[in-house]
Amino acid sequence: MSVGGLSTMGEQGGEVETQQANILPKASDDSLLSIKVLFFARARDLTGLTGISLEVSTGSTAHDCLNLLIAKFPRLDEIRGCMVLALNEEYTSESSLVRDKDELAIIPPISGG
Repeated sequence: MSVGGLSTMGEQGGEVETQQANILPKASDDSLLSIKVLFFARARDLTGLTGISLEVSTGSTAHDCLNLLIAKFPRLDEIRGCMVLALNEEYTSESSLVRDKDELAIIPPISGG
């Protein structure tokens, strides 16, 4: 699995920055896919972002994506054990495969009344 780059979106949803992240060994460009990651509630607070674009290699799981996100945003590890994931607006497990243009949402526990 490799990372081609991360594009971040600020609070207003506009693109804020694009960074190259060489976290894992490189793969050829034809084996990369791009997913959109959305951060909600505490995850948004910990990253300072509403979402990012993430490039991962074909065959990556939600678990692989989370590992990359935690490498980029170490504070996300605070909520890893209690977050819920949604893939294309459906709750999912970390073992789910991601596909090109998928949307992965990071949803921490929310309380209130």
